[in-house]
Amino acid sequence: MDIQNKFDAPTPASLDKTVKDMLHLAKQAGAKQAEAMVVASRNISVSVRDGEIEEVESSESQDLGLRVIIGQQQACVSTSDLSPASLEKMAERVCAMAKEAPDDPYCGLADPDQVQTSDRDLKKFDPTITDMQQLVERAKEGEAAALTIAGINLPATASASFSLGSVCHRASNGLYRYSTNSFHGQSVLAFAEKNGAMERDWAQSGACWLEDLRSIQDIADEAANRAISRLGAKKGPGGTMAVMFEPRTARTFINMLLGAISGSSVARGVSFLKDKKGQQLFANSFNIIEDPHRLRGSGSSLIDSEGFLRKPAAIIENGKLNSWLHNLSSARQLEETPTGHGATGIGSPPGIRSTNVYVAAGSKSPTELMLEVGKGLIVTDAFGSSFNSGTGDWSVGVAGFYFEGANRTKPFSEMTVAGNMLDIFKIMVPASDLKLEQSVETPSLLVPELAVAGQ
Repeated sequence: MDIQNKFDAPTPASLDKTVKDMLHLAKQAGAKQAEAMVVASRNISVSVRDGEIEEVESSESQDLGLRVIIGQQQACVSTSDLSPASLEKMAERVCAMAKEAPDDPYCGLADPDQVQTSDRDLKKFDPTITDMQQLVERAKEGEAAALTIAGINLPATASASFSLGSVCHRASNGLYRYSTNSFHGQSVLAFAEKNGAMERDWAQSGACWLEDLRSIQDIADEAANRAISRLGAKKGPGGTMAVMFEPRTARTFINMLLGAISGSSVARGVSFLKDKKGQQLFANSFNIIEDPHRLRGSGSSLIDSEGFLRKPAAIIENGKLNSWLHNLSSARQLEETPTGHGATGIGSPPGIRSTNVYVAAGSKSPTELMLEVGKGLIVTDAFGSSFNSGTGDWSVGVAGFYFEGANRTKPFSEMTVAGNMLDIFKIMVPASDLKLEQSVETPSLLVPELAVAGQ
C-alpha cells in the first residue's frame, strides 16, 4: 500500500497571522469584542484483522472559529475556507448575526487585567512523528500478541493511531494562546469462542508521548483474558448487594459528578447538586483532585480559553463539595469567581471543561474490600445508561462477575444496577488501584449496597 506520510504542518507564524487578520476584519465589520481561534490538525489511524489492513483513515484540516460581541449580543461562526475573501465575508456575516441575536447579560470577554499568561511547558508535544507504516506494524503486532493467548481462537481487531494538533487563539482583550499537542493510541479487541458461544472484550492505551503507552503485549493480554473470562456469562439472581466497579466503569460516577457541578448546569437549575456546595457528599476519607499541571497529561493546561489560570484544587475534600466549575459566563450569572474552566470551541461560546481529575486512592486493595463485604458483583462492562441530571436517579446495564470473598466466581451479563447518586456517593469506597493515564481516572469503587435487577 502506498501511504503518503508527508505532512506540511502550518507554522505558528502563519496560524497567528490568520487569527490576527480575522480579528482585524471583525473590528472593521463592527465587532466591539471578538475572539478568533484556528486549529490545524493531522489524524492518522489504522486497524487490522486477520493479519490484513482492514481500515485506514488519514485527515488534515485547518478550521477557524470567530465569536463577536456587540453590546450584550453575541454570535459565533466557523469555516475551513481560510482565503481572504472568505474571512471578510465571515466577519460581516457574524456581526450581522450578533445584531439580531437575543441579549445575553452574561456574555463577554474577560477584562484585560484578568488575562493571564504562562510559558511553562507541560510536555504535551512528543517530537516523535509516527507514520502510517509504523502504525500498521504496531496494529499487526497487537493482533498477533492477542492470538498467542490460549482461548483466543478467532481473529482479533487491533488498531493504532496518531494525532497532532496546533491551536492559535487570540482575543481583542489581549488574550493569546498557542500550543501544539500530540497523542498516540493503541487498542485491541479480542474474540473468544467456546461451544458456539462467543464473547469479546477490549483494552487500550493512550498518551501524549509514544513511550508512555502500555506495551502492546500488555494491552493484548488484557483484552484476550477479559474476553475469555466472559465465556458462559448469563443473567443471574439480583437483589440488594455489594457492587465493585472496575476503573473503566467507575469513571461514569466522576463524569456525572463533573457534569452536575458545572456552573452552567447549576445556573440553569438542572443539577441534582445545585444546592449542595459546601455540603458532605461522600465519606470523610473521599477526595477528588484536579491537577491541571500534570506533565504529559492529556487534559493538562495552564490557562483556560478565557485567560484565567488553571489551579490544582480539591473538588471533593474530605467528602465535601468545595466549588462549582465555572467559566466567565456562569461565574457572572451566579455572582462568583471564574475557576479557570472555560473551554472555547471552534465557532462556539466558551463551555466548561475540567482538566485532569482523579479520585484519590483508598488504603485497601479491591481484594481487601471484597473480603470485607463477603460477596457481590464486580462490574467490568456497562451499557445503556439512564441518568436524570435533575434528580440524580441512575440505572445502567452491566456485565461482569459474581464474587465470594477474594475470588471471582461465575460471569454474568444482561443485568441492571440502579440507585440515586446522592445515596451512592455517601457510601462509595475507593480502592487502592489508581493509575493515572487518562484525563479522568479513578480506582475501583465499591458501593456496599446497590439495587441489582437480574433473573
